Amino acid sequence: MEEYILDVRDICKSFPGVKALDHAQLKVRPGTVHSLMGENGAGKSTLMKCLFGIYKRDKGDVIYCGKKVNFPNAHAALQEGIAMVHQELQPIPERSVAENIFCGRYPMKWGGLVVDHAKMNAMTAELLKEVRLNVKPTTRLGDLSVSQMQSVEIAKAVSMNAKIIIMDEPTSSLTENEVEGLFTIIDSLKAKGVAIIYISHKMEEILKISDDVTIMRDGKYVGTWHADELTTDLIIQRMVGRELTNRFPHRENVPGEVILEVKNFTSPNPHSFQNVSFELKRGEILGIGGLVGAQRTELMEGLFGIRNATGEIIFKGKKLNISQPKDAIDNGIALLTEDRRATGIFGVLSIEDNVSVASLNKYVEAGVLLNDRKIRNLVNENINKLSIKTPSTKTKIQSLSGGNQQKVIISRWLANDPDVLILDEPTRGIDVGAKYEIYTIIAELAKQGKAIIMISSEMPELLGMSDRIMVMCEGKVSGFVDGASATQEVVMDLATKFMQ
Repeated sequence: MEEYILDVRDICKSFPGVKALDHAQLKVRPGTVHSLMGENGAGKSTLMKCLFGIYKRDKGDVIYCGKKVNFPNAHAALQEGIAMVHQELQPIPERSVAENIFCGRYPMKWGGLVVDHAKMNAMTAELLKEVRLNVKPTTRLGDLSVSQMQSVEIAKAVSMNAKIIIMDEPTSSLTENEVEGLFTIIDSLKAKGVAIIYISHKMEEILKISDDVTIMRDGKYVGTWHADELTTDLIIQRMVGRELTNRFPHRENVPGEVILEVKNFTSPNPHSFQNVSFELKRGEILGIGGLVGAQRTELMEGLFGIRNATGEIIFKGKKLNISQPKDAIDNGIALLTEDRRATGIFGVLSIEDNVSVASLNKYVEAGVLLNDRKIRNLVNENINKLSIKTPSTKTKIQSLSGGNQQKVIISRWLANDPDVLILDEPTRGIDVGAKYEIYTIIAELAKQGKAIIMISSEMPELLGMSDRIMVMCEGKVSGFVDGASATQEVVMDLATKFMQ
């Protein structure tokens, strides 16, 4: 038997003006979890796309199951047993779980004229057992949670008898409990000899789940190590080429007087947030913790006017009526949404457009014309202030790394000079170096007196950046913890307080 199921040798790939891969390598053993790590822009996704047939490599070889391969497209890779679970899932929400799994290859009857739904549903039921997902094959996919949709994607890979499954940031939208469920599925796949290529920025996960770790930097291969030879500090040092002495910056903010008071805030949906009350001070970072389903995002969307809610909002000592996002924006409240790509960036527009879009009213002259010079000055000022890496202000935002996209959205709201900044999962899918830069921006804003609400599903982030933590469970506030004395155990205990 071959020692390696996959041997990727000296892959080179260039785009106009950029060498994305420079003799990249990867050797994967069957029945193991092989983590692929590196900062945004290190070439991880490009390497996987070259393997998967999405990009045509300029140079190098791929040896799969002992044979040289060069897949012309993703379908060819799938047919040969290489599957990929993408970070940005692309489900067909209106169709059933079974139809999503077997899309494009339905079992047929009556001479291939009619889909054999009974057979398809029976096959799906077996697959769902394998990935420990307790839903019916006929369930509409759009009714599932993100973690359940991800399990459906894994079931699809299993259904194709995949020998290698690539998982790109598979836990970016999952809670700790759901992560443990995913790890159980991964263990069962390993036991069957399936190799997992695991791409993640989460150090604790990497060290827990991996057998081998390959690190890339600037499109180049840095090295491969057994996971038990590594520590978080070693991984960071090899990823970024320098030591990061602290994962979180020193904070000098001093919380002041109460700027925002929320009383008995309640959604008309009985399964959403109910009777939520809290205070927020100037210069304070208030972390919001809880498991998926705790209704943290829904609560903040209610506060921002995206969702209907009853209750009182007292802002700067006056009662505030927020019925739409414009009301919140006009009063100095900003929201950085949870899903950067779906509801944050305008992907096909430039950085200039993305930064200025929420504050264009300030730059209208003579009632009809925009002052381009002032807008350009605003954008350049923010690019410098937040160290946004971009060739030009006219560059499309979708071509930037995740960390730089996030900085652009933060600068969009800073252009409005808000008093309250709500950050929903501000570092999701961002590498450790860019995370530190985002944390530094948050700490500096709090020092300037901005009031920050930060929702985070990453426990180290929640504990490392919060002055206070409000924990939610099933739509209710289960408790408050002082940031300095908070522990993972205390937060998790509160996060499950009302569960049966």
